[in-house]
Amino acid sequence: MTLDHRTSYVQAVRAGIAVLLYPLQYAITIPGDAAEWIAEGFTTRRRLMEENSTLHTQNQLLQAQLQKFASLEAENIRLRELLQSSREVGERMLVAELVSVEIDPYQRLVRLNKGDLHDVYAGQPLIDPNGVMGQVIQVDPLYSTAILITDPSHTLPVQVNRNGVRAIAVGTGAGGQLELPYQPNNADIRVGDLLVTSGLGGVYPAGYPAATVVSVEINPRLPFARIVAAPNADMDRGRQVLLVWPKRAARIASDADADDKAGDDAAAETSASSAGATGEGQP
Repeated sequence: MTLDHRTSYVQAVRAGIAVLLYPLQYAITIPGDAAEWIAEGFTTRRRLMEENSTLHTQNQLLQAQLQKFASLEAENIRLRELLQSSREVGERMLVAELVSVEIDPYQRLVRLNKGDLHDVYAGQPLIDPNGVMGQVIQVDPLYSTAILITDPSHTLPVQVNRNGVRAIAVGTGAGGQLELPYQPNNADIRVGDLLVTSGLGGVYPAGYPAATVVSVEINPRLPFARIVAAPNADMDRGRQVLLVWPKRAARIASDADADDKAGDDAAAETSASSAGATGEGQP
């Protein structure tokens, strides 16, 4: 201790001994450091795996939500188109949703979530933003059934928008097209002509786009041309449609409601008068 306090020789010896003992100290600490490194590695790997699993789950949830948002966006676009169509038509409209679709290849029927409680009536026109779709044929309190214009049993009075030539468009069923039967070979109907409702028959208001002529086949051996048209409406896409109250039908319904109200008021006045007369005759 005296030598260490008064001289520097012992410090040099201590430094030499520390150098000689360093490998031993390092070797002693290796197991502990290795265990700590391994534990940290496993912990880090486990944490990364947990984070990866969590992120994967969140990604799946976000992807599902994104798909829903895409569906909602498409539905919003369709509803905007329907509202725009209703503004252009200028008649009373009601948005309905398709509940089911008839899968029979020889029938084109759809079921709607609107019925008698919503003032839906048999024969009511059904349209979408692009054109005529069909008409209601059966009404229940909460639901209704509509036949599409492509049904083989459906006939639609139309006229060529270019020149006013009248025709009858008949559905073809599974083909999803319309035919214009009994048109002579010299009929002024061309490919690309727009067919609109003529208003004849009193079901569809005049001027609704119905179909576009896609082919005109003329066979000199046959008395009539074969004319095929494609519906303008999206018959196989979308879930929202428009139920239309033509102005005449809406006016008739309004007049009927007014008559009923007037009748109720008259009955009430008659009852009140009778009650008053009875009261005057009593002492």
